[in-house]
Amino acid sequence: MPTTVNLHEAKTHLSRLVDQAAKGKEFIIAKAGKPMVRVIAIEPQPHERSLGFLAGKGVVPDDIKQAFAQDIEAMFGGK
Repeated sequence: MPTTVNLHEAKTHLSRLVDQAAKGKEFIIAKAGKPMVRVIAIEPQPHERSLGFLAGKGVVPDDIKQAFAQDIEAMFGGK
């Protein structure tokens, strides 16, 4: 269960509370005894994808459009 701190205490000890939240210990800030916000750690961003990671893993035939020629003509041929 998360710890509840009042607004004044949160302002006074914000740095310590943020460090604890970053380590996974969430807390709630209350104003006049009424819970107002919950502070939790942000999930780390996934690593950036690199282009070309599938290079050489598959083959696209030169005549790929041939199998779909009638469908392409029907959609874009203007008929």
